[in-house]
Parts: sequence; structure tokens; C-alpha cells
Amino acid sequence: MTVARLVGITYYPVKGCAGTELSEAVLTSSGLLHDRTYAIADEKGELRWQWGDPKLALITPELTEGELTLRAPGRDPVRADGADVHDWLTEVLGTPSTLVRPPAGNNGRLHLVSRASLDALNHRITERGETPLPMNRFRPNLVVDGWDTPHTEDGAARLTIADTELVFTEDTIRCAITMVDQRTGRRSGPEPLRTLADYRRADGGGVAFGAYFEVRRAGKVSLGDEVVVPSGASESSA
Repeated sequence: MTVARLVGITYYPVKGCAGTELSEAVLTSSGLLHDRTYAIADEKGELRWQWGDPKLALITPELTEGELTLRAPGRDPVRADGADVHDWLTEVLGTPSTLVRPPAGNNGRLHLVSRASLDALNHRITERGETPLPMNRFRPNLVVDGWDTPHTEDGAARLTIADTELVFTEDTIRCAITMVDQRTGRRSGPEPLRTLADYRRADGGGVAFGAYFEVRRAGKVSLGDEVVVPSGASESSA
């Protein structure tokens, strides 16, 4: 039997911006440490999101010893606590923008996707004659490899990674952000939503891909850690 392991850990210090890949991370009761601590707001105070502002994908946050630095192609880096950070964001995005700290963060949720799920999706996409998509289109926090069955994450009521325990909360309903090329910061589409609509329609509407989990037992996880669905903690996958 294949052993499932954690092969990807990514957190997003600024909601909607590029992620930072890690070799290890601390899972807390509120989710992945420092995940989506910041966000970018428009002139009305509403948070920007990638479909409306795909250039967010080009902003790479770097959090070092509690200090946040923002980087973007062709721009000098800027510190989050600098007086010019708002002007910097406005120039990069081409519209008035402000760095803010939203009160709710990511609501304590961890987004998990398996490679088996992505492989199954890409098989269908390539059958259409289209180019397969990278995992970063789905912006997961945790990536698991080694499950033989696609969408095992949907049916895992509970799972453990190292000393941590995660509990399933809901399927991830996908939006138009998945059609933004994370490398170029441009809208791409219609994939993956077109293909997901063929076989992953959710009962409540939309299409599902990946799953959200909450942290029941906190601790540290590292790449290569075994991911276990305890006996009796799995259900039939959608």
C-alpha cells in the first residue's frame, strides 16, 4: 500500500498575493501560522481579489522575523511598515490600494489538495487538447501525494500529519481565481472551471476541488511527513 506524504506547504502572508513555499510549518488552532495575515484593500476599504486584480499574483510577500517585505517584477522591494507601501501597491496594481490587516485572516481553515486529484483533472483537461495546470492555480496550503484515489481529501473526516490532527469542514468551492495564471498575473480561462463543471458539481452549486480542514491538534509539520486517514475516518468520495 502506498504511503501518503506531505509534499507541499504554502502560506500566503498577504491574501490574494503569491504564496511562500516552506519545508516545515506550525499548524495552530487558527490555521497555518501567518497565513493571510494581511490583505490589500481598494479605496472603499473592500479587499481586492485576484480575478478583479490578477496582478496581485505578481506581488511576492516575504515575512522574515516578523517583518513583511513586498516584491514585484521591475520594482524595488518595499517594507510593509514603510510610509511608501501604499503608493508602491497603487503603482504595481494601477489603482488606489492600501495594505491592511483584516480581522478574520483565513478563518482558521487549511486548504488541502492531493496530487491524485490534480492528476485526474489534468487527464481530463489534456483529453480536450488543452495544457495541464500546475498546482498553484488552486493555491493550497497543504499538498498530499500518495493517495491512489482522486479526491480522497473530500472523504477524509479526519487525518493526522506528524503530531497534528485535522478535521474536515467542507469541500472547496472554486471561483474564477483558478483561471488566473499565477506566473504571469493574467486571466487565462476557461480551465479549470470548464472541465470541473463536467464532473465536480457541488450539491449547493458551483464546482468543488480540494477540501478545507480545521486544526484539532496543533503542532509542527514538515515535508515528507506521513499523512494518515485513521481507520473509520473516511467516507466515500464524491
